[in-house]
Amino acid sequence: MPRVLIVEDDVAFRARYTAILSTDLSFEVVGSVGTGHEGLAMLGALKPDVVLVDLGLPDISGIEVIRRATATLPDCECMVVTVFGDEEHVLASIEAGASGYLLKDASEQNFLSGIRELIAGGSPISPIIARRLLKRFQPEAIIDPLPSEVMSGVLPEEVAISAREREILMLASKGYNYPEMGKLMGISPHTVTSHVKKIYRKLAVHSRGEAVFEANRMGIIRTL
Repeated sequence: MPRVLIVEDDVAFRARYTAILSTDLSFEVVGSVGTGHEGLAMLGALKPDVVLVDLGLPDISGIEVIRRATATLPDCECMVVTVFGDEEHVLASIEAGASGYLLKDASEQNFLSGIRELIAGGSPISPIIARRLLKRFQPEAIIDPLPSEVMSGVLPEEVAISAREREILMLASKGYNYPEMGKLMGISPHTVTSHVKKIYRKLAVHSRGEAVFEANRMGIIRTL
């Protein structure tokens, strides 16, 4: 039975992953911690087969956790589960030793199938990220300059993002949910939802992960 260690600072996401994994008796969650150092401390004692790692940990980078986990336990598979879908984070994670990369908005079915694929020797990657990586290696994508409007910091009218929408994107990139965003911004969760719908429409996306990815790509926000 594959033993899974969860390294995620958001309590709600830790609970979600544990709940999802508990529906499949072929997995055993042996640990669930909120910091990178706690995760590293458990590697030797628990010897997990799979480590689910967030990149935005409060103490050290999730990439460092991956690097040290793969060095300590060569047979352990590491999978990133994060909101960061930009190329730099993806490539850095793979270089550190990650074998899979899923965005946090992955469905329960995709989450479980991703872990199964990982254990079977595959490399599960969220579709939008896979497409971006494939385009990177296509000849016509070698030189892919951003539109002049983005380079100058001025976005086209159809994707003009307001200051409030930009703030929501930044909070989304950090993993906050709608009620938490509303509390931080002094607005209701319903108003947050309205802003999010506008953001999705402007960026032509359908999920939080895609919105954060596109906002990073277009220079609307910077999470690096």
